[in-house]
Amino acid sequence: MKKGKIFVVGFGPGATEHITGRALTALQESEYIIGYKTYVDLIKHLVTAKSIVSTGMTEEVSRAIDAVKKAEAGGIVSVISSGDSGAYGMAGLVYEVLVEKGWTEAEGIEVEIVPGISAINSCASLLGAPVMHDSCTISLSDHLTPWTVIEKRIEAAGMADFVIALYNPKSGRRTRQIVEAQNILLKYRSPDTPVGLVKSAYRENQHIILTTLSEMLEHDIGMLTTVIIGNSSTFFYDDKIITPRGYQRKYTLGEGKQRLKPHQRLKKEAEPWALDQETGEALSGYEEIIGKTPEQAPMQQQKQEQKVQSMDMALKALSMVSKEEVQNPFLVRQSIENIFEFSVSPGVANKMITAEQMRVLAEVVGENGTLEYTPDHHFLVKVTTDSPEAIVEKLEKSHLTVMPAGEVLKVKACDFCYGEKADSIPYAEEIAAKFEGMKLPKQLHVGFNGCGMACYRPVFDDIGIVYRKKKFDLFIGAKPVGRTAHAAQPIAEGIEPEDLIPLVTKIIEEYEQNAHPNERFFKYFKRVKKVLNYDYYDMSCKIEVEPAPCGD
Repeated sequence: MKKGKIFVVGFGPGATEHITGRALTALQESEYIIGYKTYVDLIKHLVTAKSIVSTGMTEEVSRAIDAVKKAEAGGIVSVISSGDSGAYGMAGLVYEVLVEKGWTEAEGIEVEIVPGISAINSCASLLGAPVMHDSCTISLSDHLTPWTVIEKRIEAAGMADFVIALYNPKSGRRTRQIVEAQNILLKYRSPDTPVGLVKSAYRENQHIILTTLSEMLEHDIGMLTTVIIGNSSTFFYDDKIITPRGYQRKYTLGEGKQRLKPHQRLKKEAEPWALDQETGEALSGYEEIIGKTPEQAPMQQQKQEQKVQSMDMALKALSMVSKEEVQNPFLVRQSIENIFEFSVSPGVANKMITAEQMRVLAEVVGENGTLEYTPDHHFLVKVTTDSPEAIVEKLEKSHLTVMPAGEVLKVKACDFCYGEKADSIPYAEEIAAKFEGMKLPKQLHVGFNGCGMACYRPVFDDIGIVYRKKKFDLFIGAKPVGRTAHAAQPIAEGIEPEDLIPLVTKIIEEYEQNAHPNERFFKYFKRVKKVLNYDYYDMSCKIEVEPAPCGD
């Protein structure tokens, strides 16, 4: 069998002239291109792949899984990232998927990471020279990293006077993080610290703003913006942001003859913390007073004694903690949290939850977990735990139904008029038992109504089932939101009860096997034009917007 290969390609900011030759070659050699839709659009004109799969934001994991699957089948795949693929890109995720599958470099599919110009570099070039000294990048997205960890990193970077590049600073739903980042940095930086806001560097909608730390939030900042914040020595000059190469003047610009010769520039007079002024050697604790004359020694001896006393006190305190911490008093531990995410409901037909069930649920969630009620009549729970099985057992003992969350099948049923129209409940429960939580390319919603009134709106779900006159009507492919929203397409009516679940099973299996990662069911139906033997019809109603009287 042909051995496949994965290129993980960083194509830089997006402009063709900033894509490396190796990245271009990898893209043109690939049979499949997989990436975030915005990034795919930027490089589509450069590729000849037989298949281009573009998916939405936050869907990186499924892109990595799909790439590995195609490469294992013998395909040549490029997984693309803007900037550098190894800096907040797809490289790590691809390796994580491979590691879970037991991949080894010697025997597994070939993987090549193709580097690209990262956003900190491309944005810095448009601002001047803001990243000339020690710098760091921090993503403000708490999608996968707890905000408490991000806060520590901002605090540490601010305290250490790093030039800072903030990635993913703000989105439609994440607005507080950039405000809190500013508040933290204002503890350590002057309000007048230069800040550059670069949106869509080297792309069609490029926009650059020079501002200050205190005023940066007065400007538009979004997911396509990189925020570069200077250090204490950064300055503005002629619409540029410039950070000097060092804090000490090691050389004098504009002078033909330098004050310090090259071999002298790193001595103590240039960097007092670095080297001994006379020997040119690094200081190492007690050696500082060795070799001093009697006249020189007393002051040095006094200073050294103070240091020794301080060191003794520090070592005494450290003796109370672990051996590892004594050896490395600056050791930082940041454990990886195990977050358990799942759905809970009182049952597919039951809409009543008891006070005791709510008490148990609240106990499971605790102070640090989250509990969200969803349109599917489920509670979405996120808790940190190393014992998910114990949580499931506890909830099930309270007669709550626990189901997987994420890109899985969800079943939503009506309340069957509180049991007055109960004939179809067994079918709803059988569908839930068979399919609820099934892993799929994208979350799929099955709506079930126990009578022809369809009051729970199953015709606005991916698969809608309506019980009418002791038989079933079936609808598929609804698009419930957007300007082109539409109900599902009716594909069959009067289905005999014994034929319902086999038919629904075939539809779900076809979607599972053939849909692209993160491709919603209505998009899949529209793309393939036929599910089983049911042809696609455009059910959308495109709205014509009348021009305003002013012509805008």
